[in-house]
Amino acid sequence: MYTSADHTFAICAYGESPYLEELIHSLKEQTLSTTLLLATSTPNDLIRGLCEKYDIRMYVNDGPGGIAGDWNFAVSCCDTPLVTIAHQDDIYKPAYAEEMLTRINSSILPLIYFTNYSELRDGREVNDNRLLSVKRRLLYSLGKLENAGKRWAKRRALELGCAICCPSVTLCLPNLELPVFEAGFGSNLDWQAWERISRKEGDFLYNTNVLMLHRIHEDSETSHLIRDNRREAEDLAMLKKFWPAPIAELINLAYKRGQKSNG
Repeated sequence: MYTSADHTFAICAYGESPYLEELIHSLKEQTLSTTLLLATSTPNDLIRGLCEKYDIRMYVNDGPGGIAGDWNFAVSCCDTPLVTIAHQDDIYKPAYAEEMLTRINSSILPLIYFTNYSELRDGREVNDNRLLSVKRRLLYSLGKLENAGKRWAKRRALELGCAICCPSVTLCLPNLELPVFEAGFGSNLDWQAWERISRKEGDFLYNTNVLMLHRIHEDSETSHLIRDNRREAEDLAMLKKFWPAPIAELINLAYKRGQKSNG
């Protein structure tokens, strides 16, 4: 059985995010206290100051950069078997850690745990829009506990786009191959990772409760990728892992329209 001592929130901080302290507050206010650390490849006064203020261990990545490098470095800094990569702009609801441990301990072979989520736009929680509705439909089968370990259900959540919200994910490292993320993709390295993991025996544990808020704003990395069209090429490459090329291209046209709600 995993306990609170077995989990770490690994904050990935980059640059000078005006939202970083709000994230830290949400992690400090969890109903179940677990380990908290911060990893960065851009140490600065803001990050150092917040780490000192909240007594958070800071680790500096001097190795491979990029999103994959930063995320893998954050995971490597953790001494616990369960790791949640907390993105600097997002917010976690107080029950996230407590409900995560309950669900993971219900599984014989957990791979990843993740939750439903809302968007945070201009300081306001948005719980329902077209993109969220589509993702929740894709996750419908995994919402049933008996389907958590079924390969078809795990891949259904990914075959039309990545319905799994990356910052809502807790990794069960003893059951995964390291490093978790591969370099090469800018926005879809999480989709790539979940696709690879979905082939393994084990459970994708989906909590249908909204337990985190994913912030959408102009300066997010995803928004930048959408604007310079890198996202479209990455989406097509991922869709081809599930579909023949002509079908993947048709799906990608429809999927591209859904991205407009993120920019």
